[in-house]
Formats: sequence, structure tokens, C-alpha cells
Amino acid sequence: MTTNTENQGGNSLDLVKWGLVVILLAAAVVGNSMYQDVSVLYRAIGIVVAFAIAAFVALQTQKGQTAWAFAKESRLEIRKVVWPTRQEALNTTFIVLAATGVLALILWGLDAILVRIVNFITGV
Repeated sequence: MTTNTENQGGNSLDLVKWGLVVILLAAAVVGNSMYQDVSVLYRAIGIVVAFAIAAFVALQTQKGQTAWAFAKESRLEIRKVVWPTRQEALNTTFIVLAATGVLALILWGLDAILVRIVNFITGV
């Protein structure tokens, strides 16, 4: 049995909200395809509005609030990251490119040797 009582009361209402989110997103997709003769600008505005309303409704659910809290915590963690300088990123990129080139040459040579061995064995 679960001991968490906060989530037990809102499950049916959350299900209705998620159903509304799905309906809004489906309406945006279907509306975009049905009104192809309308300007792209108006269709894009309509889709953005429908997605914004769907996101607002989704954020009213328990899972939506949990996802929002996770996004805020992730943003805080990203601020703590020490990003490499431009020079460090370039040096790392060049090392990866050089290692990839060397490995490609090794594999190309190994492939050539194996092809010659197979041709010698099969007599082709």
C-alpha cells in the first residue's frame, strides 16, 4: 500500500486535465492541416496559443508541477557547471579529430590486409 496521500485525491481530475491537453494538441494538429488555405502566420499563432494553453493545463496537474520543479532545479544545476573556455573546447575538438583520423587509418589498413588474406585463401 502507498503511504503517500497527497496524490490520491487528484488522480481523476488530473486524468481529465491530461485528456484536455491531448485534445488541445490534437486540435492544433488537425486545425493546421484543415486550414491550409489560411496564412501561415495565423496558423502558427494558433498553434503557439494552443500549445501554450495545453502547457498551462498540464502544469496544473501533479506530474506537471513535478516536471516544472525538476526544470527549475536543472536550471540551477546548469548555473553551477564550469564551462570550458573557447581554447579548451578547440583543443579538445582537435584531439578528438586527430584520434578519429588515426583510428580510421588503422581500420583502413586492417581492412586492406584482411581483404588480401581472404582473396589469397579463396583464390579470387
